Amino acid sequence: MPERRYDMDWLRVLAMLVVFYYHSGRFFDEDWWHIKNDQLSFGMTVFGTFVSAWMMPLFFMVSGAGTRFSLLARTGGQYALERLKRLFIPFAFGTLVIIPPQVYLERLDRGQFHGSYWQFYPHFFEGVYPKGNLSWHHLWFLIYLFVFSLIALPLFLYLKKEAGQRFVARLASLCERPGGIFLLAIPIAIIEPALRPKFPGLQTLISDWANFLTYLTLFIYGYLIAADDRFKRAIDRHWKASLVMALCATGLLAFILIQYDPGRGYTPAFALTTVLGVFTSWFWLIVILGAGQRFLNFSNRFLQYANEAVLPFYILHQTVIIVIGYYVIHWDAGVMLKYLVISTGSFAAIMALYDLIVRRTNVTRFLFGMRLLKGAG
Repeated sequence: MPERRYDMDWLRVLAMLVVFYYHSGRFFDEDWWHIKNDQLSFGMTVFGTFVSAWMMPLFFMVSGAGTRFSLLARTGGQYALERLKRLFIPFAFGTLVIIPPQVYLERLDRGQFHGSYWQFYPHFFEGVYPKGNLSWHHLWFLIYLFVFSLIALPLFLYLKKEAGQRFVARLASLCERPGGIFLLAIPIAIIEPALRPKFPGLQTLISDWANFLTYLTLFIYGYLIAADDRFKRAIDRHWKASLVMALCATGLLAFILIQYDPGRGYTPAFALTTVLGVFTSWFWLIVILGAGQRFLNFSNRFLQYANEAVLPFYILHQTVIIVIGYYVIHWDAGVMLKYLVISTGSFAAIMALYDLIVRRTNVTRFLFGMRLLKGAG
């Protein structure tokens, strides 16, 4: 067994914090969301646009790396069963229990329902969101990851064999050459302009092919970079140069989007802007992975606690944010104060639910995708 990649554990935890603070700000940015504050913030829009470029891609890459280590100790069948327990069970439970309060409060906020939550719950199963109520909201990540795990499993099992290892070795050698690691962005730079105009991103699996194929590619990349140390060396060699390119590309992309709206469609302007966005995202991913390798390859008690808490935290976070935010946004206060109250209050509430309820019994641990403990109820 290879050494554990603590940097991947840290990046998983830190990515979860970014997702949390991103969603805490969604009441205030200028894009659509479930519930909005009356006063919007350009600063929140900039923050959300920046982190959304690499936030979920990082999650899928880290998940792919975790798959590599999981398969080293499991057969394909054992891995599929583990994914069922760790991803599909929490997804099904979350869709039935965690998501309905979000939809209920949205319907109240928009005047589309009047009554108690228990009166609303039977209506949760009427129609598919957004026209209806049935939705998985932020739990789209879990079902995507579950489907990716099954789809990519034959490929991963092949890559464990001698022929597959030779392929990984050749690809790693290519990426280790000067600039080679940036070639991995090319498949995504083909997928995005080809599919994004038609599939803007609805997280529905059957009508979201741009995100589906992009995230599947990143998931596979995560597996690959954990499969050969030459990928690690390539990232270490390129991450500082990638930081310079990321800053330059981000500035150029921001200028283009502000000054020349390329629209959405099969036009040269949109295609070029999309390709620039893909490489900007990839540059930031290399920076984050490289900095993680350099500074975060260690463990402590906090990491052990936080790493186990990530999945339950993710399942709970958006519902708690919306429940607290639903009341806070009606205060007579500024955006920053509301944001601080929502984020701080939500973080405290989520950690209380996790620490006092979720992690205490094997029933709740099972429903939230955690490993069971001997002797727990």
